[in-house]
Amino acid sequence: MISRLHYITQDLSEISHQEQVKRACEGGADWVQLRVKEKPVNDIETIALEAQKICKKFGAKLIINDHIQIAKSIQADGVHIGKEDTPPQEARDYLGDNYIIGCTANTLEDVLRLQALKIDYIGLGPFRFTSTKKNLSPVIGIEGYKVILAHDIKLPIIGIGGIKTEDIPSLLNAGLHGIAVSSLINLAENPSEKTKEIISTLENNIHA
Repeated sequence: MISRLHYITQDLSEISHQEQVKRACEGGADWVQLRVKEKPVNDIETIALEAQKICKKFGAKLIINDHIQIAKSIQADGVHIGKEDTPPQEARDYLGDNYIIGCTANTLEDVLRLQALKIDYIGLGPFRFTSTKKNLSPVIGIEGYKVILAHDIKLPIIGIGGIKTEDIPSLLNAGLHGIAVSSLINLAENPSEKTKEIISTLENNIHA
């Protein structure tokens, strides 16, 4: 089952990735994507192992951003790969069938190409401008999601990019399976309470 809330860590000088994971999991997040960008691979693997301990304690899945070798080495639950990263089929061949693989998409063409491959979900965005990601792709917006999701899409589609809590009803109504957020939780005054609020909003709008 692909969760409706994909929580993503980010590089913050004042809060470690491990602490970010703990706060989100305390709020009920059951799907954690570890996204470490500015560190050597060995450091990322160390962080991943510590994050994995926290996820296991809370019963959450751990998805590693980009680093398929780390995901396999620590036996994480899966990977999320961007458009410029390891090709999805190469990742599947390397990891085998027991790992979750998610991929980033920005256009209908991306989605249709990806759903023909052996992957499990698609992160589609950005919904609006976000400073979290460098080299941001063109913004999709709610109307863009509606156009793409009007097609026969088989895979769960997760919206990402500058999403706020109040956006959730319209995004689910447009046909998204769920949302992925980073700063919305990480920069909240109380990340655990914000996570609870987002999960509650998702649950209350599934049939919107």
